[in-house]
Amino acid sequence: MLEKLPDSLGHALRHQRAGLEKTVFQRLPLRNGQAAIDVRSLAFVDHAAIPARYTADGIGCSPPLQWSGVPEAARSLVLIVEDADAPMPSPLVHAIAVNLPGDDGALAEGALDRSDDNDAALELGRNSFLGTGWLPPDPPPGHGPHRYAFQLFALADGPAFEGHPGRDTVTDVLAERAIASGCLVGTYERHDTTIKTAEPATQAVGIEPIA
Repeated sequence: MLEKLPDSLGHALRHQRAGLEKTVFQRLPLRNGQAAIDVRSLAFVDHAAIPARYTADGIGCSPPLQWSGVPEAARSLVLIVEDADAPMPSPLVHAIAVNLPGDDGALAEGALDRSDDNDAALELGRNSFLGTGWLPPDPPPGHGPHRYAFQLFALADGPAFEGHPGRDTVTDVLAERAIASGCLVGTYERHDTTIKTAEPATQAVGIEPIA
């Protein structure tokens, strides 16, 4: 959707970013420390580019995820995916999954995609567009690299989430019951649409290139 925005707008907003420090992972002071859970993906490594397949420039399905190191005291897990570089005051929520089993596990490719007909679908919260499911990365052209934080939280015993909670509701519960967390960051950038590959210099002056 945002690929149709003019490059000039992306450049104008280049320094307008929510900031990684505003993600839930960075804002939440956990009692047992941070980064205790190892979150990984078979599609990309930490702080590396997310393949276009998982973005608005591809088929837009959610990437595969796996995690380990969940503490024994965990009773459930919560996943929150945020765009730390969205040009707005707070990071953009791309997905929330709640009531995940409280142990080491994984999500297959496309698991966060909304599927009303799938009885085994995850329990999903609301993204920033007030929908459920995976909101594919879709940065404005020319805005520069965006960092997408895949944040996993382990919760102590307590009531399960109901309905489709938003970030504020989830964060309030995490502040009371989270005992460990982990974060995987992937990046994605949509380059200027006006950039074109330069013609070889030999052709520009009318000289035939050497074969």
